[in-house]
Amino acid sequence: MAEKTRYNDEELAEFKEIILKKLDKAQKDYELLKKTITHSESNDTEDTSPTFKVLEEGAATLSKEEAGRLAQRQLKFIQHLQAALVRIENKTYGICRETGKLISKERLRAVPHATLSIEAKQNKR
Repeated sequence: MAEKTRYNDEELAEFKEIILKKLDKAQKDYELLKKTITHSESNDTEDTSPTFKVLEEGAATLSKEEAGRLAQRQLKFIQHLQAALVRIENKTYGICRETGKLISKERLRAVPHATLSIEAKQNKR
């Protein structure tokens, strides 16, 4: 029997469902991080007395910076998931961009936006 070159429509639908769930959660997390950065719906020192110490302001700045970094990572994750959805529509999802072989279902279930098989990923090190 010839080696399978792409996932069938039923398998693609399964992966699409996984990706949509992850995308929904990722977008909610991203919105939460954005609110943290902009202080909307906050119980921070912003809505109380302006007489707080410099250390507390420094901690708030550090927290904002960390939230900013997390938001950037989350946005990148969202973009990867959206690109995976495009690959599903194009029926190229699950094909390793290095080897041209199918990425294992186990890997795609764990990392649904993967574009490299484990074999190709290990060869990149």
